[in-house]
Amino acid sequence: MKRILISALLMAATSPLALAADRNANEQAAVDLYKEVVGFRSVEGRGGMRPLAKMLADRFVKGGFPAGSVHYLEMPNDTAALVVRYEGSDATQKPVVLMAHMDVVEALPEDWQRDPYTLIEEDGYFYGRGTMDNKEGVTVLTHNFLRLKAEGYTPDRTLIIAFSGDEETHMATTEALYTKHLDLTNAEFALNTDGGGGTMDAAGNPLGAGVQTGEKTYMSFSLTARNPGGHSSQPRDDNAIYDLAAAIMKLKAYRFPLKHNDTTVAFMKEMATRESGELGKALAAFASDPSDRKAADVIWKYPSYVGITRTTCIPTLLKGGHAENALPQSAVGTVNCRVFPGETVAEVKGRIEKAIDNGTIEVTVLDKPAPSPVSPLRDDVMGMITASLHTQYPGVKITPYMAPYATDGKWSRLAGIPTYGVSGLFLGPDDDRSHGLDERVPVQSFIKSNAYWYDLLKRVGG
Repeated sequence: MKRILISALLMAATSPLALAADRNANEQAAVDLYKEVVGFRSVEGRGGMRPLAKMLADRFVKGGFPAGSVHYLEMPNDTAALVVRYEGSDATQKPVVLMAHMDVVEALPEDWQRDPYTLIEEDGYFYGRGTMDNKEGVTVLTHNFLRLKAEGYTPDRTLIIAFSGDEETHMATTEALYTKHLDLTNAEFALNTDGGGGTMDAAGNPLGAGVQTGEKTYMSFSLTARNPGGHSSQPRDDNAIYDLAAAIMKLKAYRFPLKHNDTTVAFMKEMATRESGELGKALAAFASDPSDRKAADVIWKYPSYVGITRTTCIPTLLKGGHAENALPQSAVGTVNCRVFPGETVAEVKGRIEKAIDNGTIEVTVLDKPAPSPVSPLRDDVMGMITASLHTQYPGVKITPYMAPYATDGKWSRLAGIPTYGVSGLFLGPDDDRSHGLDERVPVQSFIKSNAYWYDLLKRVGG
């Protein structure tokens, strides 16, 4: 999961925490499933992905879902996806997709203080790889589907779980789900557990929550300078490394055109009330007038906000020369861009070429980037999310945001499905350890997230 931390302080030991002895049977069942899911080493190449998907598929069938509604989809690279249909009674309503990813980033046991593939409850936290990113999402969706089925609930509209198996690497399972699985591409909208969420203060009180409605596109280019080369004892001004270095410095000074959408404007309006000094004023000014370059220049100085007003491109890798006693025949730099929704690959490539202003340098796009649109701020969807979140965190303010990274939501949006990142987890700054050591989630946050999703599924299903 990639999260937005709107504004938070460290959670102190005095925060209200759910103790095992205080849990009811439903809460304990969710924790037991959480423990089982975290126990699979569902990392690329480790052999745990397909067994996890099979375990979940079997759990759904045993929980009362018809075998024909549970689709275990085995895919290349030792991975899998899982689609589960909770059939609704009203065929005229389009289904809603519920998203999570089963895979996790590798965690080496020797580097952790605890076994990363065992859910450990300690000092008010659940520790383990994937506790936040994104096995919490897998757990709460699975548990609440099973709970609702056991209670005899029938939704008006069909609810569809879509669990991917390689979000952290290739996203091939996700792409297949949203390009080949027609039940998904016909959806009204999607809710993604791998986005959104909220923050708490030192006393465990909520400060705010975010709903992810869009994301910038990951796009990389190679810049290649070529030269005949020669002997290093006879230096010349024309040098492949010089040329590449000059191009990179020009790119550093270049600013892509200012951009905005409803989500970024709403986000800046809210954050302007939370930030003080020049940043707060600049956020308010840009939200009022998205053509305000002076405000954008101020915002640019703050790393947390630098990508909110435009596309960004920075050099990340360099390779040059072939021998220490020879003039370089080539120099290559990799430039990684986070592209604002609405800009095409060709537009970004053209702007890089314009910025470096050197026709001898080859600019080549790497891989196959797939820009995705921003989802609209639908009142009905935001209303349901807000109402459900307020059952656990009364009155908390919810702010839409655009993420500077990619999630499975990229592919659902490309399929024409408005997608909203709506995790129910609330964390303090020191709790955001996704992809890092000692990943953890506050126990009480997990309990509340599970209850939030139970309520939200019923609101969405009708």
